[in-house]
Amino acid sequence: QGFKDNLHAVFCLAENAVGPCATRPDDIHVLYSGKTVEINNTDAEGRLILADGVAYACKDLGADIILDMATLTGAQGIATGKYHAAVLTNNEEWEKACVKAGRNCGDLVHPLVYCPELHFSEFTSAVADMKNSVADRDNTPSSCAGLFIASHIGFDWPGVWVHIDIAAPVHAGERATGYGVALLLSLFGGASEDPLLNLVSPLGCNGDSPSEDMERDSKRRRLV
Repeated sequence: QGFKDNLHAVFCLAENAVGPCATRPDDIHVLYSGKTVEINNTDAEGRLILADGVAYACKDLGADIILDMATLTGAQGIATGKYHAAVLTNNEEWEKACVKAGRNCGDLVHPLVYCPELHFSEFTSAVADMKNSVADRDNTPSSCAGLFIASHIGFDWPGVWVHIDIAAPVHAGERATGYGVALLLSLFGGASEDPLLNLVSPLGCNGDSPSEDMERDSKRRRLV
């Protein structure tokens, strides 16, 4: 798509299969970040490799913007519904950009609470840096799951980190929707030479003014 900047895709794939190398309750793993994780939920396996993925992007690829996208939590469908993915990020501008990109392309997104100083304590472990699942499943578990991933690049990391939980909108019944492709193209389209992607990207220089945005919104309302 004519991207001018370095763009890497890191695929973090986990299989929930029983075998001699499967994680067990009370295991302690040293992740790629160097941090230790006590396993208290063997079904929370995806976040383990996502944590390795973002750590790899930070340490080995030298990325200054890291976006991880995954079908991470069933609670996402409760937090933001089945049509909106959930976004958690350390950057308010990128949170707004994700929401706007979703509206532009149709892959809808809604923010989660980002508050590591209150929520990361859900992972407190007496024997490791953290557990891999929350103590209280009623305390914004989708936000906490994202914080688990972020902790492996560090909450003081100066770059942009964006986590998008797409558990609900990726399927409609038994069929996949393809959710996420259009969102990524729209969100990062400003770094492309493609004029259409430049137009839909909320981070590009497409010359939109507030009045133009209001006029478009008015047209949408009339169409509805």
